[in-house]
Amino acid sequence: MVRVTILKDQKNRCRGFETNGHAGYADKGEDIVCAAVSVLTINTVNSLEQFTKDTFVLNSDETNGTISIWFEREPGEAAALLLSSYELGIQGIAENYGTQYLSLETKEVETC
Repeated sequence: MVRVTILKDQKNRCRGFETNGHAGYADKGEDIVCAAVSVLTINTVNSLEQFTKDTFVLNSDETNGTISIWFEREPGEAAALLLSSYELGIQGIAENYGTQYLSLETKEVETC
């Protein structure tokens, strides 16, 4: 199962996300749930790097399928839009394929 956690501050603003695991929807190389989450996640990270001036901490580990990003400062308008788009896309995947393959949760995090 892929686990996605959307990290939000006390004002309900997205400050990052964490993904880990593999969906198990189909065999490796044919798993459309894993592919959809991976493409959406990597595209969001690339878009944040390319189209915003915001800085964030990025951690990834291909072995266990982990990618996480964290904005220490409040994301700017463009970054906030990209993060909202990511959340919307992940929600769509979860609605279409169910909780057997994708777990989506929101976690409130402390900020400086």
